[in-house]
Amino acid sequence: MSTPARTKAMGPIPPAFTGEGGMLLIGGIGAAALAEEAGETPLFVYDAAMLSARVASLRAVLPARCDIHYAMKANPFAPLLRHLAPLVDGLDIASSGEMEQALAAGIGPEHISFAGPGKRDAELRAALDHGVTVHLESEGEARRLLAIADGTGVTPRVAVRVNPDFDLKGSGMRMGGGAKPFGVDADRAAPLARAMIDAGCDWRGWHIFAGSQSLDGAAIIAMQAATVALAASLSETVGSAPPLVNLGGGFGIPYFPGDTALFPEMDGLVPELDLALIPIWGWGPTLGRGAHMDPEQGAEALALLRPRIAVPIHWGTYAPVHLGLRRQPAFLAEPQATFVEAAAREAPGVDVRVLAPGEALEL
Repeated sequence: MSTPARTKAMGPIPPAFTGEGGMLLIGGIGAAALAEEAGETPLFVYDAAMLSARVASLRAVLPARCDIHYAMKANPFAPLLRHLAPLVDGLDIASSGEMEQALAAGIGPEHISFAGPGKRDAELRAALDHGVTVHLESEGEARRLLAIADGTGVTPRVAVRVNPDFDLKGSGMRMGGGAKPFGVDADRAAPLARAMIDAGCDWRGWHIFAGSQSLDGAAIIAMQAATVALAASLSETVGSAPPLVNLGGGFGIPYFPGDTALFPEMDGLVPELDLALIPIWGWGPTLGRGAHMDPEQGAEALALLRPRIAVPIHWGTYAPVHLGLRRQPAFLAEPQATFVEAAAREAPGVDVRVLAPGEALEL
């Protein structure tokens, strides 16, 4: 006797999307209809209107002088690039293949920047021929580019990528604050830029990127302030104002429950919600604010969700043995108490239950 296969539950309709009868709609079309049109699954479906809205929402909160570049490593799908090309101010690439795709999408070479520590001579030559800006990652790469340009009559467009002496706190990937494969250490960046200017290059400025995948707005602001200060200091040493400073981004994308930042759609997401399990921390000293919601953000989520009962989770109920801790440290013991206090202030109508390790809650 066989047992019927069970379909894996996929969870609620994601925020910013809509649904009809429990079915996900993409661009107003049901997922089942899209699968039928494609003839097979799995498949990728892109909502052009949503892409446009995301770019517009970012541009709306940035100063007018800030350009927006799309990093092709995120997704080099040709139709997607063609859609984004008129919406953004440039593309960041990391290979000659991406260079060809960027040019084919209609982006002018002066708006393409080529970063990455592993550029081959053929890639440097292609960037030179097309007029793409090369973000120099080392003195050796700079010498190779100058040798390739020698005798061609073509002026290299260059920026210097800097490995800063600070990082982005709580980031998923730290690109600064120590020895890294990306960029020239900050104490060597100004001499390299000066050398390229003296060699007759078209110096386009600095590329300074300390980290990515952070959900902590305060940490991103602090990083960008430090980045601007470093760019100003280096430029003063060089004796020339940079035409551009590539600030990177650092803006995190929430992928998993607990990684999410607050979003307006939480308000009334589930009518008459009985129970909310609210992730409020991580288990280690680097997994607090910026990698997960912290207790205050969890309390703000309660105010939006308005459940009858809330249980804080993922705050670390044990001290990992490998850390050699003799007692439970503050970052494992205090988040739940902070959450209770913040919840009483932000969502006084919610019954918050803090469960001890192994304790059960009967509803």
